[in-house]
Amino acid sequence: MRRIIATLLLVSLLLCGCAVVPQGTVVPPVSQQLWVHFIDVGQADSILLECDGKFALIDGGNNADAETILSYLEFNDVSQLELAVATHSHEDHIGGLDDVLDAYAAETIWAAPLSDSKAAANLVRSAENQDKELQTPAVGQVFQLGQATITVLGPVKEYSEINNQSLVLMVEHGDNRFLLTGDMEREAEKDLVESGADLKADLLKVGHHGSENATSYVFLREVMPSYGIISCGKDNSYGHPHEDPLSRLYDAEVTVLRTDVCETIIARSDGKDIYLLWGTEHILEAA
Repeated sequence: MRRIIATLLLVSLLLCGCAVVPQGTVVPPVSQQLWVHFIDVGQADSILLECDGKFALIDGGNNADAETILSYLEFNDVSQLELAVATHSHEDHIGGLDDVLDAYAAETIWAAPLSDSKAAANLVRSAENQDKELQTPAVGQVFQLGQATITVLGPVKEYSEINNQSLVLMVEHGDNRFLLTGDMEREAEKDLVESGADLKADLLKVGHHGSENATSYVFLREVMPSYGIISCGKDNSYGHPHEDPLSRLYDAEVTVLRTDVCETIIARSDGKDIYLLWGTEHILEAA
């Protein structure tokens, strides 16, 4: 029996002030669904994609988050990764990824250009230990994860700012679209919009932990998400999420969920509707 994490909507509404009413009534088998796990790693990013028994990990949090991520992968019966992605070189995105790759084989490893840092060197070492090269995917490159498709949308230019070098991924499953932006900021958002890319998405992983330098009105008008997920730490010194992008998200009528409030957040797609689950109080069995 496969275990999944779920939280009762009423309890969630009381505990974290946010709830999403599930749409539709017919739930297809687990094997036909896409699960997008926004793992609570504090002031960092780590996202697990699961579809048809295939897994992809987008970023690996800080070095100190490796144990949390490894425990989460084990809990969710991950045996190997079809794809591992380092969206950009900052330690809060790749710090724990080397430990993950030391524990799990990855068929393909994507990485933005790496900086000269200990975290980057550790990632290169772990990839070499698997006899794998770090591939920098081109815009338009596609990876098939079961019935889900992962397409690289950006960056569309070269940038001196590491955050703007973030790999931007569109994950599609049936009619549902998830836009994962790493730490992309306004400059790269503007260039991505002007590139003519189709950015429409049901769910947006809000850029740079809700920083004031990301999630511009121009970008939001193109994405038009129903849901926005912010991965950030409690009482962090960076002031994330900032009130300005939060205001822009609310003005756009986006339902916002935050890991500092709701802990790990899971989006489940049946190809037509998206269901949001969060918290760890209720462990359910699913066929």
